[in-house]
Amino acid sequence: MNNTGIKEDANVILEGVKIGYSINNPLVEIPHLEIFPGEIVAITGPSGVGKTTLVRTIAGLVSPISGSVRVFDSTLPHRPPRGSIGYIPQRLGLVSHASVLHNVLLGARAGHSSALSIISSQKSRRSAIDAIDRMGLSEKMHEPVRRLSGGQQRRVATARTIAQSPKILLADEFLSELDEKTLDKVQNEVIDYIRKNNSTLILVEHDVSRATSIADRMLVIDDGRVNPFLSHTTALEVGK
Repeated sequence: MNNTGIKEDANVILEGVKIGYSINNPLVEIPHLEIFPGEIVAITGPSGVGKTTLVRTIAGLVSPISGSVRVFDSTLPHRPPRGSIGYIPQRLGLVSHASVLHNVLLGARAGHSSALSIISSQKSRRSAIDAIDRMGLSEKMHEPVRRLSGGQQRRVATARTIAQSPKILLADEFLSELDEKTLDKVQNEVIDYIRKNNSTLILVEHDVSRATSIADRMLVIDDGRVNPFLSHTTALEVGK
């Protein structure tokens, strides 16, 4: 849904998908799911039911057992355009000995198709510095990541992804380890980015009340099924 209220084509479509690591024992079965530009979709449910695996499948890091996963105009295993998907994993994947700026620049450069040109390099640096500022880490810009707290490192990973300027942002428990004041700031900055850029946020969130406050739609995974809750967009077809 864009800012004019006109529904656009879905940028994520799952059809007849089984997700997991075993053909005989899939974690999740999704007959049909569409996610649209401008949406914030929270995935919640008990531990071990496949929330992270679903996000990793949309990211193209895990192949579906069966069915079709389309992101933009690309059906997996074909990948969408470089930099169009940003991912904040639980294990943040930061370069611990490098500075905050270096880590965030890695994301910013991923968002530019010609990252080696002078103009792209300047844009990447501006994007990185702006994202670091939005996460309240300007004073830590030149600190090695290994010296930061767990919550600060999570903010670095969030800044790295925002600096990439993705059209789809996938986040796995990205608000964990944050104190309440910092959590509100990070949450608001990410939502602001999504709304201003008509991007999509798909997040794994174990805290149901927080998920409800953030999301336009919440997907509850339980017993291998995805059930719609608080849906303001397309209803899901449910069932095995």
